[in-house]
Amino acid sequence: MRVALFLFFVAGLCGQSPQNPSPMVEHTRKHERLNEQVARGERRQLALGVLYLPPRLKQSSTPLLIHFHGPRWIAEIAGGQAGGAVVIAVDSGAGSSVYAEPFRDGEFFTELLREAEQKAGTRFSPITISSWSAGYGAVREILRRPEHYARVDRYVAIDSIHAGYVSGKPGPAESELVAADLDVFLQFAKDAVAGRKQMLLTHSEIFPGTFASTTEVADFLLRGVGLTRKPVVKWGPLGMQLLSETTAGKLTVLGYAGNSAPDHVDQLHAMPEIFRLLK
Repeated sequence: MRVALFLFFVAGLCGQSPQNPSPMVEHTRKHERLNEQVARGERRQLALGVLYLPPRLKQSSTPLLIHFHGPRWIAEIAGGQAGGAVVIAVDSGAGSSVYAEPFRDGEFFTELLREAEQKAGTRFSPITISSWSAGYGAVREILRRPEHYARVDRYVAIDSIHAGYVSGKPGPAESELVAADLDVFLQFAKDAVAGRKQMLLTHSEIFPGTFASTTEVADFLLRGVGLTRKPVVKWGPLGMQLLSETTAGKLTVLGYAGNSAPDHVDQLHAMPEIFRLLK
């Protein structure tokens, strides 16, 4: 748990802005964890991340999952829920900037896909990108390029997307977020509502303090597509508690209870179950 707490405190960094350590401790939910397992298949190192090839790989067109941040084995399990997908798992460390940096080179994403397709011996389609915590930094840079945006069919954000505050700090009432930090995510949400893309976003109730929470970002995106939350009370995966559920077209936003470090890690371990919601 000490490692998990440390991971939480550093994983949500927005650029170079440090997060205030959360003083919250949660004792109500069980915070179940997956047992580490090694999926059958082959693994090959890429210029960035590790390529996982499941058994009985299709040779014509194969679904691909690219996941940013967190243990590789969880992403590989989730890939099984995404149609037996090939998986590229990238775990670069702390802070969104370390994930964003490689993709500021506009050709890097194209080259990464080309390398992976050559090593897999197949063309990838559809392409799903997912991120947990700080991993959204890579996704934002990828989607900012129109040619890359066109290739991505689905985005799964697991307690992940953050933004800056216009005033540099929250409040005093509802905070104003930096729209430029979220423009491509809002466009993706609009395309999901229209059925052109698919977007699944989950969030906790954690409040970082120095930058916008995943809850505030979810509210920003929902307002941007003209939707309001639907309150619910349901059990979620691994004992998580679902508090809100909003769907329109191919956009789904799920709000879960919890404002402590274990609640953030819950969502990572729930990733395979969350992927079952994809159509």
